Amino acid sequence: MKARDLPGAESKYVDVNGVNTHYYEAGSGEALVLLHGGGAGADSFGNWRGCMSTFAERYHVHAIDMIGFGFTDKPDPQNYSYTQQARNEHVIATIEALGLSPVNLIGNSMGGSTSMGVAAERPELVNKLILMGSAGVRAPITDELKSIMNYDYTIEGMVKIIRGLTHPDFEFDNELVDYRHGLSIQEDTKQAYNAIMGWIRGRGGLYYEEEYMSRITHNTLVVNGKSDLVVPLSSAFKLLELIRNSRGYIIPGCGHWAMIEKAEEFADVSLSFLKRL
Repeated sequence: MKARDLPGAESKYVDVNGVNTHYYEAGSGEALVLLHGGGAGADSFGNWRGCMSTFAERYHVHAIDMIGFGFTDKPDPQNYSYTQQARNEHVIATIEALGLSPVNLIGNSMGGSTSMGVAAERPELVNKLILMGSAGVRAPITDELKSIMNYDYTIEGMVKIIRGLTHPDFEFDNELVDYRHGLSIQEDTKQAYNAIMGWIRGRGGLYYEEEYMSRITHNTLVVNGKSDLVVPLSSAFKLLELIRNSRGYIIPGCGHWAMIEKAEEFADVSLSFLKRL
């Protein structure tokens, strides 16, 4: 497969310590980096196609495919450990390779936990944070999360994942299912995904220790769908408790994919936060 065209954006690659890293670039001005989630078939195109052009009207936007996902390299798990620390280090190195710092970071789910890792470990690289349906705190492993962690690489399995990620009233199309499924069944992607989910299962979730979270002092907006069954409201409230300079925005009638289910509202509240602070 080849990277899809994203209207108004350029599909590009950068070498990051030997990892050929794919990203979309659009707009001008202050730097804004978008990090997608970690479900099967996730990438920047699928996550951000509904709101990237809106962000690009005011910011210089880079939507990065994290290591192991999309069209970025997927190192052999025999020689590479797909840990959260590895994702943090890859995004830090990508920001530096692109010469972007300081950046505003928007992260969904696994991209949220990675955004927090960048902010905690290299605070000078980050201006503001927006965490949307973000992983990062201990939470129950729901059936919807299990469908992601135990994905079977079938069309039916992909449909089950998407249904678990979205509000029951959200109508997704077959194009989205086919696109994510097609990405997920590439052999190198399957190997990377198995390694990523194996690491998460082994830890009992995707989280940081609370002491680690206290290192984040950046102005932060925590966004959560009120009906999110993957990252429940309790996780959003915990993030608000642990991150000192944080505020929250809860979207009713929305599951885990605010950037897709409620793209206009998510972009509006994000831009308002970035502009105000």
